[in-house]
Amino acid sequence: MEQSITEGALTFDFPPGAKSSKYDDWSHYRNQFQNTCGASKAVDIVVKENNALWLIEVKDFRQHARTKAIDLADEIAVKVRDTLAGLVSAQCHAVNTDEQRMAKELLKSRKLRVVCHLEQPAKHSRLRPRAFEPDKLELKLRTLLKAIDPHPAVVDKNSLHDTMNWTVR
Repeated sequence: MEQSITEGALTFDFPPGAKSSKYDDWSHYRNQFQNTCGASKAVDIVVKENNALWLIEVKDFRQHARTKAIDLADEIAVKVRDTLAGLVSAQCHAVNTDEQRMAKELLKSRKLRVVCHLEQPAKHSRLRPRAFEPDKLELKLRTLLKAIDPHPAVVDKNSLHDTMNWTVR
């Protein structure tokens, strides 16, 4: 049986055996960790599959353009850093025992992978130009996250890599 996680208008279907969770909805993150060090951020989805921990940040700009002032790559890097710290905290201090158990399992992974799932309008126009070039975003993420994942990926639902054993609809 596949596990499904919906983030906005996108649904991610993970294969049997994968352990997936909508991390930014965890009670540990929301109630215990979010206000750590002023403010902590979180990626949308965490998945463990084949001994790899995937940190997935979902950005869907098909309906609404980005309005945040912070650079997208910088935002994702902060979310990745804070999520890893939050998982370490959760394995020791989460009140929710399921989250504590999940954090322990995720952190046993031998490999860390970072994915920015980026959906943009199919047709570009002067009013709705393509806001981000995936290859440039990927290059900046590679520079920012090289100690965590030297090969972060920027994908959309039609360009998932072979190593990504999930589907998006």
